[in-house]
Amino acid sequence: MGMKRILVLLMLVLSVWSASAIERSTTIVYINGTKFYIHAVAQGETLYALAKSYAVSEELIKQHNPSVEGGLKAGAKLKIPVSVALDAPATPVNKKKLKKNFTTHYVVKGETLYSIARQYEIPVQTILEDNPKIDPSRLSLGQKLLLRKKAIGQGSEEEIHEELTEYAEQLSSVTDGDDYYVVQKGDTFYALSKRFSIDEKQLSELNGGLKAADLKAGAMIRVPARSIEPAEEEPIAATTPLEETQEEQQVKPAEKLVIDFRAACNCDPLKVSLLLPMTSKGRPSANYLEFYQGFLLGLDSLKTKKGYSIDLDLYDTKRDPEEVRAILDEERFRRSQLVVGPVYEEEMEEVVKFAEEKQIPVVSPLAHMTRVESDVLFLMAPDPTQKYAKAANLIDEGKSVTLIYTESTDKEFEQEMLTLLGETPYKRHEYKYLHPSFKVKEGELHPSDLTPLLDNENDNLFIILSDNEIDVDRVLAALASADTNLRARSLGSPKYAVLGNARWNRYQNIDRSIFFKNRITFFSTYHAKRDSGRIVAFDRAYLRAFGSLPSLYAYRGYDAAMIFVDGMFNDIEYDMEDRRYAPLQTIYRFSQEEEHKNHRNSDWMRVNYNSDFTITIE
Repeated sequence: MGMKRILVLLMLVLSVWSASAIERSTTIVYINGTKFYIHAVAQGETLYALAKSYAVSEELIKQHNPSVEGGLKAGAKLKIPVSVALDAPATPVNKKKLKKNFTTHYVVKGETLYSIARQYEIPVQTILEDNPKIDPSRLSLGQKLLLRKKAIGQGSEEEIHEELTEYAEQLSSVTDGDDYYVVQKGDTFYALSKRFSIDEKQLSELNGGLKAADLKAGAMIRVPARSIEPAEEEPIAATTPLEETQEEQQVKPAEKLVIDFRAACNCDPLKVSLLLPMTSKGRPSANYLEFYQGFLLGLDSLKTKKGYSIDLDLYDTKRDPEEVRAILDEERFRRSQLVVGPVYEEEMEEVVKFAEEKQIPVVSPLAHMTRVESDVLFLMAPDPTQKYAKAANLIDEGKSVTLIYTESTDKEFEQEMLTLLGETPYKRHEYKYLHPSFKVKEGELHPSDLTPLLDNENDNLFIILSDNEIDVDRVLAALASADTNLRARSLGSPKYAVLGNARWNRYQNIDRSIFFKNRITFFSTYHAKRDSGRIVAFDRAYLRAFGSLPSLYAYRGYDAAMIFVDGMFNDIEYDMEDRRYAPLQTIYRFSQEEEHKNHRNSDWMRVNYNSDFTITIE
């Protein structure tokens, strides 16, 4: 065999060996909607071998990496399009197996991959593996994500943040002109524009018109190319420099006080102060005693299950701001690491000032604060503006909406409903009660009969605006009776539901079975279904400890302890944000909107009473 032929064969062998020896990268990123591998060139690799390994042409690699025209350099990072051959969908999973192994999450407004990963405590890489078509930097509203059930609870906050930061760094390593940055807690448009030497408008345009209110921790944004490590800050001058003009001083936005909480160490007892109006005008308060007892059961559970050491002090505020000021002066109180309470807003301002000074969190357990604003303040009561966020399918197109009035109207509920309906058309029905013995002319309906409202092909929604318990009971009974009569006469199965007022739960004389018959939906700050496993267990523990069944105050006290005392050893460093908490049954999600300093719970409970006598919670 000639020497030339031997050399040719040797070159072919080497080329084949090189192509097979290249290990494809597992790092995949999206750039402007296109999927790329990020490949770090190793010594001796060739363009031919890369093309073969990634099943693309050499020309395509050159197109996306102009620098390779001069040859490959060891250590260089290349972006290589994911080929159709390598991106072929996996064998479809049986629907039954899919449901068994995965839970489905639909992206809602404001969510990022970071917030979803934190909510379910699931590694980012796992989400990407199970959802190969998603772009981590731009989730879309309503997008469906599959979340592996076995992986839920397996990703820590630190790991999730590290994964996203690594993704952003990989993305930045192969993009021309811009870098990618993972938004940190406390970042603002103003601070980021200064840090990356770009004005706020340009930063917004660089990110598709991103608004300041949408800047969430964990979001991945584009920034001008430069080191994304924070520059060493210069000391702040004691006075404004003389060369700064008055106009420049005026246009600088005021930065809100940002508190960086630190997780507590279980090496020492956590000092918790509970501020409740245990008495008012000298009389004891049964509600707040029950809250305190629920809180104690929460602490007991944490001590037993997690081994926490907790030092609790209970202070009676007596519903008196002066009493609260006296408590603030007590030496023992000033060693607090977590404050729960006070309950009333007029007592909160001084407590918040103290907490800002000490950089510790304060929890408002029951009231939604509107005047006091601070980065230290957490509100457990849901934000009123979010009350009907889950009501969309109740008033969607095609629904026939009827507002039912009686002699007495709940004006607050009426205004809520009119705001919710907006431009949605509705009918108005005046209900007048007359005793069943009232005689009517032959062929006429009884004035209290609501059959005409149901005798149609519509998908009906009824909203009862009465604030009178007896009238509410009568209207609900009339609807249920009309439904039964139409079915008995084989005139069809009326399609209807009732959007109820949460205040009805306070009524003592309404038979709760009527809620099921009328398929009522409530929106409530709190719900506890008595036959739920967790509620049953809590009720038993409470009964053993205190000799009576708990109220909603006791449930909320337990929730407060389980969320925030546990959070002091873990989630407080991340402002409790983007996590789903459900100690008993009510769900809490805390977030800090751009226009508010407080950390607000945005989750209302949607409680559906179904015709099969089951209750579903959303």
